[in-house]
Amino acid sequence: MNANDTYVRQQLQGRRVLVTGHTGFKGSWLCIWLRELGCEVVGLGLDPLTERDNYVLSGIGQKILADLRADIRNRQQLLDIFTEYQPEVVFHLAAQPLVRLSYDIPAETYETNVMGTVNVMEAIRHTSSVRAAVMITTDKCYENKNQLWGYREDEPMGGYDPYSSSKGACEIAISSWRRSFFNPADYGRKHRVSLASVRAGNVIGGGDWAKDRIVPDCIRALEAGQPIDIRSPHAIRPWQHVLEPLSGYLLLAAKMLEGPTAYCEGWNFGPQMESTTEVWDVASLIVHHYGQGTLRDVSDPNALHEAQLLMLDISKARFRLGWTPRTDIQECCRLTAEWYRRYRNEDVYALCVGQLEEFTSIPCKHTS
Repeated sequence: MNANDTYVRQQLQGRRVLVTGHTGFKGSWLCIWLRELGCEVVGLGLDPLTERDNYVLSGIGQKILADLRADIRNRQQLLDIFTEYQPEVVFHLAAQPLVRLSYDIPAETYETNVMGTVNVMEAIRHTSSVRAAVMITTDKCYENKNQLWGYREDEPMGGYDPYSSSKGACEIAISSWRRSFFNPADYGRKHRVSLASVRAGNVIGGGDWAKDRIVPDCIRALEAGQPIDIRSPHAIRPWQHVLEPLSGYLLLAAKMLEGPTAYCEGWNFGPQMESTTEVWDVASLIVHHYGQGTLRDVSDPNALHEAQLLMLDISKARFRLGWTPRTDIQECCRLTAEWYRRYRNEDVYALCVGQLEEFTSIPCKHTS
């Protein structure tokens, strides 16, 4: 455990933390980490998608203070929950998170991602206990120009598909609420909330079974003894293990509690440059560390549009927060494949905690 981990524990231990989307992939891992930090965790979200989700298998819902079902599109329901539980820290992860699905349900994607985020911010605005709120969006919120260098936090928001554009709209709304209602210049007089947004790369790790994501697609094929169909083999993404961005979110929240006007802005949490690589390479590493499987290129030139090149510049988090990634692409894929190799025969909560302990024992690496 390094100095950042110790600092995060000191700042967050004993605090009441509300996580939206806690039944999802990243949300379940975040709740496990928060529980291990000694936080009082309140989770609100929809039912998990499958009985094999990390949320279900880890049993994290039974280990936290409150495991609530709520739709973030219902503003009054959110306000009632915030009023009852009075959280100090909020992590907002609930979303419709899939690019391809957003083509099928564009309006619902916008209702959930944009208005859902607005509803969470309104609940924060009307709850006097909240001190720090970390709003999770995505690296796809940037206007993608397929550029060879990473996007910085001050670059324009945008998005081609409904999912990406909805997240760009989220960022604009977050910026508006921060200026209008949570302005740092008014801190201590008109409000006591520090509000930040965070953008991460393509996150992989154990317990994700969502459709149209490369690792779940790989594991489903491997468990069925079938070749792995690769839809966009040459698409380049900033791959990172799920614990990487979560470590950044936690560090940021800790900093916000200590310096509420110094960190309430947008932040990128991406991998090292060499971990920004092609889909085919990541699938190949999953196969290697899983110990079996073959890949099959099924790319379709007429497929729905998805960005082919996307990278993040993490210089700001590195220099201002002291955050850097700990795993390279090999370690990222090894941890991920290991979870899927072991989950059927082990206590999954213990498996997750073991991987968390292994992750926090890795020293931070120099970032290019």
